[in-house]
Amino acid sequence: MEWTRGPLIGRGSSATVFTATCPHSGRLFAVKSSELSLSSSLQREQTFLSQFSSPQLVNYIGFDVTKENDKTMYNLFIQYIPGGTLCDAILSCGGSLSEPMIRFCTREILLGLEYLHSNGVVHCDIKGRNILMARDGPKIADLGCARFSGDCATSTFSGTPMFMGPEVARGEEQGYAADIWALGCTVIEMAMGHGPWDDVDDPVLALYRIGFSDDVPEFPMWLAEEGKDFLSKCLRRDPRERWTAIQLLQHPFLNGLDTGSKRVDECGTKSPISVLLDLDFWDSSVVVSKENEMHFNDGKTLSSPADRIRILSTGCSGSSLDQPDWTGDENWIMVRCNGPEVNSSSGIQNDQSSYGSSLIEEEKERSPDNIVIVIVIQVA
Repeated sequence: MEWTRGPLIGRGSSATVFTATCPHSGRLFAVKSSELSLSSSLQREQTFLSQFSSPQLVNYIGFDVTKENDKTMYNLFIQYIPGGTLCDAILSCGGSLSEPMIRFCTREILLGLEYLHSNGVVHCDIKGRNILMARDGPKIADLGCARFSGDCATSTFSGTPMFMGPEVARGEEQGYAADIWALGCTVIEMAMGHGPWDDVDDPVLALYRIGFSDDVPEFPMWLAEEGKDFLSKCLRRDPRERWTAIQLLQHPFLNGLDTGSKRVDECGTKSPISVLLDLDFWDSSVVVSKENEMHFNDGKTLSSPADRIRILSTGCSGSSLDQPDWTGDENWIMVRCNGPEVNSSSGIQNDQSSYGSSLIEEEKERSPDNIVIVIVIQVA
């Protein structure tokens, strides 16, 4: 397929994301690119997306390998959804979705999970940032951590620590039930505007609590009793006691929904459109973020719960964590700006604050009534 790379829309630790177009049809899509030698996550995602198709999954378009700037690049083509992630929708609705929207989104996610599970696939990283809000309903995205169920009984696990089930935190297993636990955490996220275990700042302590206490995440007090009962079926600490996706789809909390009458922008405010949506959803494998979201894929056999928790919480097997430098001036590049056009490949180096200020002043002189937005991200 012939295609033309468009503007940069996001960058993560394992992939860079651009818009792309087909020159013949003018079709717009997204391309996730990584050096071929570092593309195992993208290739895993391609394997699953190319085999399966569901209204509740992001659409797969294709892939290719190109030679660019003396580098061999692996490119994954997928549906471009500019409507935002579930997290964007929550923010757009004031930090909490209404109960009807929670029910609607939950059922759509469950339908996607039931489809994956019925085909022997565990997603391994269900959370708000990996759910895209398309016009026809939520879609599960980012299958870079997914695996077939037969590959789940190993010492190597993937995902976001705060959304992991107790059995995953203990390094025991990561099967279908782990996706159900993560779904329950995502329902809490929709209702409360933050993830589970929000009262614990340290991810290491949180993982010990998840894996080795009797605690479960706090339920939203305002949620109806049916909603609380639904959560209780998702968040049972014993994975064998959690309800399956098929069982949960029959729960009274999801009864009586008419998906045809619902829109993803129904929350009493505008649709959750954000230029930041593409930055977060396309690659959830950033080493560490504000929400302590980390990914790992360490093949070592871990001999103790403490070692497993350390690996889960830091994403590395060494004693140090490669954290982003939020205070330095180097390695920042512009992602989007509604001011003067900038060559993003050259980046914003050494003095991004004064650079951004000059852009703002120039735009104010040109259009005094405009609001100028400059967005930069740091490249590791």
